[in-house]
Amino acid sequence: MIAYRQPLPLGRSLLLGAAGTLAFLGLWAGLARSGLVLHMFLPGPLEVAERFAVLVTTPFAGGTLLAHLASSVLRFLGGFLLAAFVGIPLGLMMGWSRLLDDIVTPIFDALRFIAPIAWVPFAALWFGTGIGGPLLIIFAGAFPPCLINAYRGARYVDRRLIEAAAMLGTPGHRVITEVMLPAALPSIVAGLRISAGLGWQSLVGAELIVASTGVGYMMVQAQGAVSTTTVMVGMAAIGLIGVAIDLGLRLVEARIRAHLGQA
Repeated sequence: MIAYRQPLPLGRSLLLGAAGTLAFLGLWAGLARSGLVLHMFLPGPLEVAERFAVLVTTPFAGGTLLAHLASSVLRFLGGFLLAAFVGIPLGLMMGWSRLLDDIVTPIFDALRFIAPIAWVPFAALWFGTGIGGPLLIIFAGAFPPCLINAYRGARYVDRRLIEAAAMLGTPGHRVITEVMLPAALPSIVAGLRISAGLGWQSLVGAELIVASTGVGYMMVQAQGAVSTTTVMVGMAAIGLIGVAIDLGLRLVEARIRAHLGQA
């Protein structure tokens, strides 16, 4: 029999998380001080924190850290929302219509295995360093989880609800929006969490190559200037924003599950 893990109390969970973070920082600081790696290539956490504070107010590569983050977040929101607005309705409609499912699935299955970063040369040729290139790459990363989870959520809707709606003469579009969508919401939000993570990672990869602003661009410029602290500040900022995005979507998912009695 499978033993399901019981969730830890919040206080203990936070304490363990803090202990793990402190252990990581201690290991990092010890390695930086040991001399095993050149200081130029591995600064300590305090130096990175100091550089973080400086970059908040001091421009680097055409803007402050906050300005680069704003550019990155706006690009991410554009690509992520586009992926959600296209992927979720299409996934629900594929779950509703076998004909549409048979038409779209072969093309989708071929495209979803192309890594988002593989679209970079294509995006560079089409859009140069404009906003279109990063949006395309973010969309390529974020779109598949949106569609797949909406499709799976629609397929697992109780068929009796759909049959009852059909017997009452409910039009197809209302069955999708009023029956399938509410029932598939937990699966859709779970897909959005995966989609957001992949989209954010794809954005940073795109900015390393096809952007003239953003955190990824700042990191490339820091690499050229051999400023390891700035590169690591960019990495820390990427991680913090990613955690914030995921926490926000977790809260949305928890609220939806509680509303549906699935908490």
